[in-house]
Amino acid sequence: MKTNNSVILEQLPLGPMNNFTYLIGDAADRNVGVVDPGWDPENIINYCRAQNYVIAAILLTHGHYDHVNGVPQLLKQCSVPVYLSKYEPEYYRPECGDIRFVDDREEIRIGGLKILCLHTPGHSPGSQCFLAGGLLLSGDTLFINGCGRCDLPGGDARKMYASLYEVILKLPATTLIYPGHDYGEAGSATLEDQRKTNPYLQCRSREEFLTGLMA
Repeated sequence: MKTNNSVILEQLPLGPMNNFTYLIGDAADRNVGVVDPGWDPENIINYCRAQNYVIAAILLTHGHYDHVNGVPQLLKQCSVPVYLSKYEPEYYRPECGDIRFVDDREEIRIGGLKILCLHTPGHSPGSQCFLAGGLLLSGDTLFINGCGRCDLPGGDARKMYASLYEVILKLPATTLIYPGHDYGEAGSATLEDQRKTNPYLQCRSREEFLTGLMA
């Protein structure tokens, strides 16, 4: 999947929990970042080789095991930095050497591509989304017609509401949403479409979100 002439975006369904791993990068030099390599690292490496992609980084939307399982094995094959939000607690940090902790609104470069980190807590304290070229890799913050659960350690429904309504819904309506799991009828959707069909984006107040949907 190539969304335009300058950005590479590949959506790879991997593992037993309907996860999406993504490859995102600069089409000019074919450097890519691997986003959330939770499963099947050998398949990720073989796919990159077949497409002549060079793995330049690992980007993590958060530290839950189904998003980071493959990090240690991937690092055995390619020595690259691992980017994780500095707000993710120690118990959600994968065991690996070169973790680079990023802040809200910090930029990561993959070749010539700028990727903006958006801190979106709620599912976990350090959950983040990655925004590049009108594409939002939303991890477990926002799904197609759903949102991430907030009942795991570090989860917070109030912070999830703020992440959805004060961060994601402030993005342009044309933003393409690419979630961390294949839980919807499609693998992606525009933010405009999600405003119309996703009940978690249609609440009139925080109280309605907390007592009606997240109770």
